Amino acid sequence: MAARKGRRRMCETREPMEAESRHTSSEGPAQVYLPGRGPPLREGEELVMDEEAYVLYHRAQTGAPCLSFDIVRDHLGDSRTELPLTLYLCAGTQAESAQSNRLMILRMHNLHGTKPPPSDSSDEEEEEDEEDEEEQKPQLELAMVPHYGGINRVRVSWLGEEPVAGVWSEKGQVEVFALRRLLQVVEDPQALAAFLRDEQAQTKPIFSFAGHMGEGFALDWSPRVPGRLLTGDCQKNIHLWTPRDGGSWHVDQRPFMGHTRSVEDLQWSPTEDTVFASCSADASIRIWDIRAVPSKACMLTTATAHDGDVNVISWSRREPFLLSGGDDGALKIWDLRQFKSGSPVATFKQHVAPVTSVEWHPQDSGVFAASGADNQITQWDLAVEQDPEAGDTEADPGLADLPQQLLFVHQGETELKELHWHPQCPGLLVSTALSGFTIFRTISV
Repeated sequence: MAARKGRRRMCETREPMEAESRHTSSEGPAQVYLPGRGPPLREGEELVMDEEAYVLYHRAQTGAPCLSFDIVRDHLGDSRTELPLTLYLCAGTQAESAQSNRLMILRMHNLHGTKPPPSDSSDEEEEEDEEDEEEQKPQLELAMVPHYGGINRVRVSWLGEEPVAGVWSEKGQVEVFALRRLLQVVEDPQALAAFLRDEQAQTKPIFSFAGHMGEGFALDWSPRVPGRLLTGDCQKNIHLWTPRDGGSWHVDQRPFMGHTRSVEDLQWSPTEDTVFASCSADASIRIWDIRAVPSKACMLTTATAHDGDVNVISWSRREPFLLSGGDDGALKIWDLRQFKSGSPVATFKQHVAPVTSVEWHPQDSGVFAASGADNQITQWDLAVEQDPEAGDTEADPGLADLPQQLLFVHQGETELKELHWHPQCPGLLVSTALSGFTIFRTISV
């Protein structure tokens, strides 16, 4: 992996309430604010976004917050960067009452880039700007179906031409929903209105499994074998789903045994049909092969991967690397060729609270993103080395001890839960939090 030189950007600056975009108090110029580093915000200061650090930035809300979502691959093309963008999400709510929850498809479109900084202009130009602003307003359509119980996790896959969502319910069952109808009606306001009036209440899952005997969060579709699914629960069990003809599944009642506490996340290997990884609240990461009987399928174990719960893992599609995030706030890179050693090849400690989501960039092998309960989203590039001519740390000595590979820190969300890179829009990140969805692309990736 070739080294790259890069300049770091942190998107929030500390600023007095009356200032427009920079910290201009009597104590000095704008300062980068990072949780756990430097003094806390003082009375009269607020965090203000540096809009020049973003190529695109939008926010959306769906009523009840969504703990989990997935990006639905579409037919609009790959590697698309031309604005405005359109994207599709599948998400599940965590409403206050079980009856109020929904599984939904979100169609977000007319997503334009961030505006250039304001300039002195004539009245005529201001009118034109206002017209442009109206035309460039982002649009959101929602097609939803009722779901009894909060949705812990959602993952989307395509079975041939049929899009489906695997859904982990807080009520203890895992369900599979067909998404084709939702994706159709979200394109047409009249069809959507008719669907919500006539069909919504009758929409049911095409398959359901209640054999976990309790709720869970871990769920992953195989990227290599359509319809093959893994689900893991808080009772430490992992079950394998094998697709059958006719749109149903055989769920092996014999769980994969090995973890001693809740299974938190699962990831299929992107290169081997039968291999997957798991992580757990027992602090371990395990590698399994489903060709063995479930009781003997665990092939490799790192017993103390983190100091506490291992919350999330991501298996790189381009390198033999596994990325993990834990309650200890650490991000660790594991080289699977050296996994037996029990030592990561890299550890990064930027987050000051549990890591809630991690994901490798789908195209750039050294880039990944993470979110934490400290309300930070961080972007990293393993190939970056410090540019001695950049001068960033001279401008703000408080950044001198940051990891060189840290590209960007995004803040401003509340209770961040999950993030995903868009597989067809390079550099585009989507996150969900108590404060809603955020869709953004930074100048760093």
